[in-house]
Amino acid sequence: MKKLIIKKDKTIRQKVYHHIREEILKGTIAPKDRLIEAKIAEEIGTSRTPVREALHNLELEKLVISIPRVGYVVRGMDMEEVEQICEIRAAIEGLAIEWAVRKQRDRLIQSLKRNIANQKKHITKGNLNGYVEFDAQFHDIIARLAGSERLLELTQTLRRHMLRYRIQCIYMTETAERSLHGHERIVDAIEKGDFVEVAVAVKTHLIQARDDILYYVFRDADDNKA
Repeated sequence: MKKLIIKKDKTIRQKVYHHIREEILKGTIAPKDRLIEAKIAEEIGTSRTPVREALHNLELEKLVISIPRVGYVVRGMDMEEVEQICEIRAAIEGLAIEWAVRKQRDRLIQSLKRNIANQKKHITKGNLNGYVEFDAQFHDIIARLAGSERLLELTQTLRRHMLRYRIQCIYMTETAERSLHGHERIVDAIEKGDFVEVAVAVKTHLIQARDDILYYVFRDADDNKA
């Protein structure tokens, strides 16, 4: 784990918690990895107390589990959780689009179209790191323009949890192109002002993401067991 630079704008506890959490969600700390307080504290340059508190909070968030006489371990992948995240995201993001359309329709459409143009540019150039950034921004634009901090918090949390599963396939051209097509369909539905079609487009987009996860992540896991 890379050394953590702790700035004064946040407490050490907050910084340590968010740092370890992001490392898990990005897959840098892999499922089933054991989390040793002393080792983590040494690697990021802090005492064991904030690490211990961070691991406890991550257990409450269901990202790690505590095993007697072993300690904390990163939770494994769960197909049912993927299904649940996609269902919840479909409901919340459909609502976010409705709110954003009612408040700032023109700005929403313009911002999403610019975002899609940038996605296409990066995919064409083979710069999938750049694409991934704009992929995340696409959903953030909708949530921010919906005008609800609580909704923004929920959508970002769910997307980060889903990223943990997508990390193995998100940097692949074919999955990027499928995701881009889903985004285009969502914007087309928004322009038509058809919220039923918007809901269908959002759900179809998330189902495709789910199917990519099930194929690339859980298929690989099954292959490794064979």
